[in-house]
Amino acid sequence: MTRPTSRDVATAAGVSQATVSLVLGDKWRGRVSERTAALVREAATTLGYRPNLAARNLRLGSTRTALLVVPALTNEFFARVYTGAARVAAEHGFGVVLYPSPEGTGPARDPFASARAALDGVIASSMATDALEALGGDGLPLVMLDSDPASGRAAAHVNLAITDGMRQVTEHLLGLGHRRFLHLAADVDSWTFDIRADALAALLRPHATLRGARAALTVDAAREAAGTALADPRDRPTAVVCDDDILAAGVCKAARRLGLRVPEDLSVTGVDDLALATAVEPELTTVALPAERVGEQGMTALLAVLDGTPWTAPDIPVALTVRDSTGPAPAL
Repeated sequence: MTRPTSRDVATAAGVSQATVSLVLGDKWRGRVSERTAALVREAATTLGYRPNLAARNLRLGSTRTALLVVPALTNEFFARVYTGAARVAAEHGFGVVLYPSPEGTGPARDPFASARAALDGVIASSMATDALEALGGDGLPLVMLDSDPASGRAAAHVNLAITDGMRQVTEHLLGLGHRRFLHLAADVDSWTFDIRADALAALLRPHATLRGARAALTVDAAREAAGTALADPRDRPTAVVCDDDILAAGVCKAARRLGLRVPEDLSVTGVDDLALATAVEPELTTVALPAERVGEQGMTALLAVLDGTPWTAPDIPVALTVRDSTGPAPAL
């Protein structure tokens, strides 16, 4: 059987090829009635018609492809960002290529012979703007997710209300009577983690004391760093605020090895609300980040930029999910 063409779809739907092109190119609104658009889509589905993307891209000078750059594939957060971006992209006939930067948040190499020739735009999650220079320089539209909104090169930004997340954490713990805090920070050079540290320090001052420690984003690294920070009972915090659920899991392991009970002796909080948060015992109190929504808004922003439409949106709300890893401060 020969492959069905747009002419076949037009004949089956009783419309012109131009109408088929408008409907299947998602440019029919205001030009074609909803009834006609439905007829065209139904005819295309019945015939099994698929557009010749190579020919269309050559004609339009567009690949209808976006690149999503992430620091790593090992973190569930970025998988959820991709899911959200790909969902919106598919609704508009776009594809999303997921690219984990070999250097983490550092400089990302161009995965193509020429990113400018292979892509319509770039979405970068939790990356530094200057890490993306190899991906087309100023020639490709760039949308930054969970990144410094003051960076000049990006055409649009999508950020989480992470400062408000820290506010929710501190109000929860202060309300439980905690006054001695440890911040276990991610040992990653990233704007989003810098913002968490700054917000936490500002929110706790002058209500409580705050010490800091850093660890790579692994359970073992967090366990070692927390073990050191919690070792001296004379200077032991009653609450540990972690930049990530993975770090929080490491803190819980360190506490057990030191004979400390969570939350009776030590309250622990995380950020992300990964699957890990409910897999550990006790289950983690954590700031839930709607990663899929971040991806959805990122792709929506890129589509707006490509259409020449200014795109702005408020920071995406986050919410504290209270579970069993936090409780009243122990008597000192």
